[in-house]
Amino acid sequence: MSKEDINLETSQIPWHDLQRFFASGMAIYIAEDIDLVDVAHQFSIDNKSQVEQWLKQEKIAPVSDQQALKWFNENTTVWSVVIKPWILVQETNNL
Repeated sequence: MSKEDINLETSQIPWHDLQRFFASGMAIYIAEDIDLVDVAHQFSIDNKSQVEQWLKQEKIAPVSDQQALKWFNENTTVWSVVIKPWILVQETNNL
């Protein structure tokens, strides 16, 4: 999937609508200082070394219980994109 295609697939969505993905462990947090589309592209081409580097740097991580609760309580809207089986999410107020 090209970056252009991924960009067209991104959308803003209320965190409340993503609860089932969080519950199944499929929601991945993307730090505000990296590009959501770039991360999604690396996931889509299965660039394990880059993904592992971001994981080690804590630039990406499974959405934590604390994040999920905060976003739920604050009715947060996130940018998201689906790269099966994952839902990549990034807070909109940091973009």
